[in-house]
This record gives sequence, structure tokens and C-alpha cells, in this order.
Amino acid sequence: MGTVTIGVSIAVPEPHGSQLQQLRAGFGDAAAHGIPTHVTLLPPTEVDGADLPAVEAHLTEVAAAGRPFPMRLCGTGTFRPLSPVVYVRVAEGAEACSRLQKQVRDASGPVPRELAFPYHPHVTVAHGIDEESMDRAFEELADYQADWPCTGFALYEQGADGVWRKLREFTFGGTVVPPQVGHVERGSLPTR
Repeated sequence: MGTVTIGVSIAVPEPHGSQLQQLRAGFGDAAAHGIPTHVTLLPPTEVDGADLPAVEAHLTEVAAAGRPFPMRLCGTGTFRPLSPVVYVRVAEGAEACSRLQKQVRDASGPVPRELAFPYHPHVTVAHGIDEESMDRAFEELADYQADWPCTGFALYEQGADGVWRKLREFTFGGTVVPPQVGHVERGSLPTR
């Protein structure tokens, strides 16, 4: 079957996902339309295609033990100068994302993976583009906000064309999303 490149992430739901994807493309990021808007749990990782059933079984177990949680995006950040990335911050749900990514990458599972940098949940809105466009992304999305109940995550595979495609969704075992105190589900673009 050969090697495949997989990733695990929490999708940013509509309409927020498409809005951020269009903005990313507008900043000049050529990869924008090949990467669904997401919060990474497992970065691009090569695995033997024959191991995909074991990966799916592992992710099913992780999801079954998980519970829905509130997610809130708010404002921007950057990894510059270490990495040419501007992102929208995960203001609520970051601890749950951190726990999940540790479980997904657990050494006892089929995808143990060391990270090049400490885990920091975020939504990339500009990557590897010119500095002026990176600055524009940082400024234009400084007031961006979106809230939603996170009810699971998904497994993606990167095609030979560089496009990431969803293979399967994994829903958390819990059925109730904790209320967001003081928050309502929304998504807004800056008004300036």
C-alpha cells in the first residue's frame, strides 16, 4: 500500500472555516485552498498505509474517552521569527486540545510523534508569505472572534496534489457540551 501522510485536527466549522480560508488566500497564501481551516492535533505524519486501521482504532478510543468542550478563537498571534506563521489564537479550549494531542501522539499508540516545537493550539491564517502580507493578516484579524462547541476531531490524508482530504470523523463519547459562560456561538470579522 505504501506510505501516506496523515494529520489529525479539529475542523473550524462553517461559516468560520470558509471565512478564514478565504482570508488566508486573500493574504497570498497559496496553500490556503488545499488545507481545511483547523486546529492541529497531529501534524503531518508519514505512516504505512497498512497501519491506517490501527490509527483509526486508536483515534476511536481517544474520541470515546473525550467529552465535548467549548472552543473560542479570539485575536491573533505569530510564531515569527522562529516560524513564518500568523495565526488566530485559541482563547478557550486550548487545555482540552493539548490533552487530546498528547493522547493522539501517545507513545503506546500507532502514531507516536515527537514535535519540533512545544504544542500551541492555533488556527493558521498566513504561512510562508512575504512579511508585509503577514503583518496585514496579523492586523486585519486582530479583532476576529468565533465560538462553537467542539464535539470531535477528524483524520485527514494529504493527496499527491498537496490537498488535505478528510478520511473519517471521530465524535466524542459525551453528548452534552458544557455551557460557555458569557459566550454565545458567533463568528465575526473585524469591522475596521
